[in-house]
Amino acid sequence: MTSAPASPPKPGEHPATDQTVLSRLAALKTMSVNELKEEWERLFASGAPNNSRSYLEIRIAYRIQELTHGGLSKKSRQMLKALSAEMHGKRLGGQPKMLDDRKPIPGTRLIREWQGVTHVVTVQPDGFDYGGQRYKSLSKVANTITGKHWNGFAFFGLGRARKGGA
Repeated sequence: MTSAPASPPKPGEHPATDQTVLSRLAALKTMSVNELKEEWERLFASGAPNNSRSYLEIRIAYRIQELTHGGLSKKSRQMLKALSAEMHGKRLGGQPKMLDDRKPIPGTRLIREWQGVTHVVTVQPDGFDYGGQRYKSLSKVANTITGKHWNGFAFFGLGRARKGGA
Protein backbone atom coordinates (compact mmCIF):
# COMPACT_ATOMS: atom_id res chain seq x y z
CA MET A 1 0.00 0.00 0.00
CA THR A 2 1.46 3.36 -1.03
CA SER A 3 0.59 6.50 0.81
CA ALA A 4 0.43 10.04 -0.45
CA PRO A 5 3.64 12.00 -0.09
CA ALA A 6 3.86 13.65 3.30
CA SER A 7 3.53 17.40 3.23
CA PRO A 8 6.33 19.44 4.78
CA PRO A 9 5.93 20.07 8.50
CA LYS A 10 4.24 23.32 9.41
CA PRO A 11 5.99 25.59 11.92
CA GLY A 12 5.18 24.38 15.42
CA GLU A 13 4.53 20.75 14.44
CA HIS A 14 8.09 19.55 15.02
CA PRO A 15 9.98 21.54 17.67
CA ALA A 16 13.34 20.01 16.68
CA THR A 17 12.85 21.10 13.06
CA ASP A 18 11.77 24.56 14.20
CA GLN A 19 14.87 24.86 16.37
CA THR A 20 17.12 23.86 13.47
CA VAL A 21 15.52 26.47 11.23
CA LEU A 22 15.80 29.15 13.92
CA SER A 23 19.46 28.29 14.49
CA ARG A 24 20.18 28.54 10.76
CA LEU A 25 18.38 31.89 10.54
CA ALA A 26 20.30 33.27 13.53
CA ALA A 27 23.58 32.11 11.99
CA LEU A 28 22.96 34.31 8.95
CA LYS A 29 23.56 37.41 11.10
CA THR A 30 27.05 36.21 11.99
CA MET A 31 28.13 35.34 8.44
CA SER A 32 30.33 37.55 6.29
CA VAL A 33 29.02 38.67 2.91
CA ASN A 34 31.27 36.06 1.24
CA GLU A 35 29.85 33.34 3.50
CA LEU A 36 26.33 34.50 2.66
CA LYS A 37 27.18 34.28 -1.04
CA GLU A 38 28.45 30.72 -0.53
CA GLU A 39 25.22 29.84 1.32
CA TRP A 40 23.25 31.38 -1.55
CA GLU A 41 25.06 29.15 -4.05
CA ARG A 42 24.30 26.06 -1.96
CA LEU A 43 20.60 26.88 -1.58
CA PHE A 44 19.84 28.32 -5.02
CA ALA A 45 22.41 26.46 -7.17
CA SER A 46 23.42 29.75 -8.76
CA GLY A 47 25.65 32.71 -8.03
CA ALA A 48 24.46 35.42 -5.68
CA PRO A 49 22.98 38.36 -7.62
CA ASN A 50 24.73 41.07 -5.59
CA ASN A 51 26.75 41.91 -2.48
CA SER A 52 23.91 43.46 -0.46
CA ARG A 53 24.05 41.88 2.97
CA SER A 54 20.41 42.65 3.81
CA TYR A 55 19.16 41.31 0.46
CA LEU A 56 21.16 38.10 0.81
CA GLU A 57 20.04 37.56 4.42
CA ILE A 58 16.36 38.06 3.64
CA ARG A 59 16.29 35.85 0.54
CA ILE A 60 18.39 33.10 2.16
CA ALA A 61 16.19 33.15 5.26
CA TYR A 62 13.09 32.76 3.11
CA ARG A 63 14.71 29.94 1.13
CA ILE A 64 15.67 28.03 4.29
CA GLN A 65 12.07 28.23 5.51
CA GLU A 66 10.70 27.40 2.07
CA LEU A 67 12.82 24.26 1.78
CA THR A 68 11.91 23.15 5.30
CA HIS A 69 8.22 24.05 5.48
CA GLY A 70 7.27 24.22 1.81
CA GLY A 71 6.77 27.13 -0.52
CA LEU A 72 3.68 28.88 -1.77
CA SER A 73 0.86 26.74 -3.12
CA LYS A 74 0.33 26.56 -6.86
CA LYS A 75 -2.87 28.60 -6.45
CA SER A 76 -1.00 31.33 -4.50
CA ARG A 77 1.78 31.47 -7.12
CA GLN A 78 -0.80 31.83 -9.91
CA MET A 79 -2.61 34.58 -8.01
CA LEU A 80 0.63 36.50 -7.42
CA LYS A 81 1.60 36.15 -11.07
CA ALA A 82 -1.81 37.51 -12.15
CA LEU A 83 -1.60 40.41 -9.68
CA SER A 84 1.91 41.23 -10.84
CA ALA A 85 0.81 41.29 -14.47
CA GLU A 86 -2.12 43.52 -13.57
CA MET A 87 -0.01 45.94 -11.50
CA HIS A 88 2.77 46.07 -14.09
CA GLY A 89 0.42 46.56 -17.01
CA LYS A 90 1.83 46.70 -20.47
CA ARG A 91 1.90 49.68 -22.80
CA LEU A 92 1.25 49.27 -26.51
CA GLY A 93 4.01 47.22 -28.06
CA GLY A 94 4.37 45.09 -24.94
CA GLN A 95 6.85 47.36 -23.18
CA PRO A 96 6.42 47.57 -19.39
CA LYS A 97 5.37 50.93 -17.98
CA MET A 98 7.94 52.90 -16.05
CA LEU A 99 6.88 52.54 -12.42
CA ASP A 100 7.64 54.96 -9.62
CA ASP A 101 8.23 52.94 -6.45
CA ARG A 102 6.84 55.81 -4.36
CA LYS A 103 3.34 55.19 -5.72
CA PRO A 104 1.24 53.30 -3.17
CA ILE A 105 -0.67 50.21 -4.19
CA PRO A 106 -4.07 50.70 -5.83
CA GLY A 107 -6.84 51.26 -3.32
CA THR A 108 -4.68 53.32 -0.97
CA ARG A 109 -6.31 56.55 0.19
CA LEU A 110 -4.02 59.57 0.47
CA ILE A 111 -5.29 62.22 2.88
CA ARG A 112 -3.93 65.76 3.04
CA GLU A 113 -5.24 68.80 4.81
CA TRP A 114 -4.70 72.03 2.89
CA GLN A 115 -5.87 75.41 4.17
CA GLY A 116 -8.33 73.83 6.59
CA VAL A 117 -9.87 71.45 4.04
CA THR A 118 -9.24 67.69 4.07
CA HIS A 119 -8.55 66.27 0.61
CA VAL A 120 -8.79 62.53 -0.13
CA VAL A 121 -7.19 60.90 -3.18
CA THR A 122 -7.65 57.21 -4.06
CA VAL A 123 -4.77 55.48 -5.83
CA GLN A 124 -5.86 53.54 -8.94
CA PRO A 125 -3.78 51.17 -11.11
CA ASP A 126 -3.69 53.78 -13.88
CA GLY A 127 -3.85 57.06 -11.96
CA PHE A 128 -5.54 58.83 -9.07
CA ASP A 129 -9.18 59.65 -8.26
CA TYR A 130 -9.86 63.00 -6.64
CA GLY A 131 -13.10 64.94 -6.42
CA GLY A 132 -14.88 62.57 -8.80
CA GLN A 133 -12.25 62.97 -11.52
CA ARG A 134 -9.38 60.75 -12.70
CA TYR A 135 -5.87 62.22 -12.85
CA LYS A 136 -2.84 60.60 -14.47
CA SER A 137 -0.37 62.19 -12.04
CA LEU A 138 -0.33 63.08 -8.38
CA SER A 139 1.24 66.42 -9.29
CA LYS A 140 -1.91 67.33 -11.27
CA VAL A 141 -3.99 66.55 -8.17
CA ALA A 142 -1.72 68.74 -6.01
CA ASN A 143 -1.97 71.53 -8.58
CA THR A 144 -5.78 71.27 -8.57
CA ILE A 145 -5.84 71.51 -4.77
CA THR A 146 -3.32 74.34 -4.36
CA GLY A 147 -3.46 76.21 -7.65
CA LYS A 148 0.35 76.01 -7.71
CA HIS A 149 2.91 73.64 -9.20
CA TRP A 150 3.82 70.98 -6.65
CA ASN A 151 5.60 67.66 -6.82
CA GLY A 152 2.64 65.42 -6.01
CA PHE A 153 4.71 62.90 -4.05
CA ALA A 154 6.15 65.69 -1.90
CA PHE A 155 2.73 67.30 -1.40
CA PHE A 156 1.28 64.03 -0.09
CA GLY A 157 4.41 63.20 1.93
CA LEU A 158 5.42 60.13 -0.06
CA GLY A 159 9.15 60.89 -0.06
CA ARG A 160 11.86 60.46 -2.61
CA ALA A 161 12.27 57.66 -5.11
CA ARG A 162 14.59 54.89 -3.90
CA LYS A 163 17.67 54.16 -5.93
CA GLY A 164 17.78 50.81 -7.69
CA GLY A 165 14.06 50.18 -7.25
CA ALA A 166 14.57 48.37 -3.93
